Amino acid sequence: MTSETEKLADLLARVALRDRAAFQQLYRRASPQLFGIGLRILKDRAEAEDVLQEVFVKIWHNADRYAPQVASPLAWMNAMMRNLAIDTLRRRKPGGGDLDVAERLADDSPGPEDQALMRSEGRRIEACLTELEPARAEAVRLAYVEGESYLELAERFGAPLNTIRSWLRRSLIKLRECLTR
Repeated sequence: MTSETEKLADLLARVALRDRAAFQQLYRRASPQLFGIGLRILKDRAEAEDVLQEVFVKIWHNADRYAPQVASPLAWMNAMMRNLAIDTLRRRKPGGGDLDVAERLADDSPGPEDQALMRSEGRRIEACLTELEPARAEAVRLAYVEGESYLELAERFGAPLNTIRSWLRRSLIKLRECLTR
């Protein structure tokens, strides 16, 4: 576990005890990445901000449900953001936002040490993805990086919705096993 992961896990544990200072620190550390996920999926700054607020309300109320043996703190929060953003997208009328708004965002990019760590983790994930069947690896990338829904994946791969769910679940289990080796 990296020191950042340990720090986030500690902050989540303190948030579960209703520590407001820990919640503020958690927000400062995690909100830029979570906001980026929301913006990428929703393509609308205001909606991404609203979803980010909803996510942190959920984190405040559900921090005691975080299970470190299941996922890293960031993965847990990323999944929450992704799911709420997709739910918001589904409720939205056809059309969509304008990604030009993204140019006005502050640069919250990680520093050199964080970039090196992410590249290293990214290479490990890429290596593990090569162990999956190509179609399943592509489905994982589309679902968890691009934010495509199960329905969109089912249409893209010409497979039933439940088959896509099974692909993703089994693929994530294989990835987790690979990453813990």
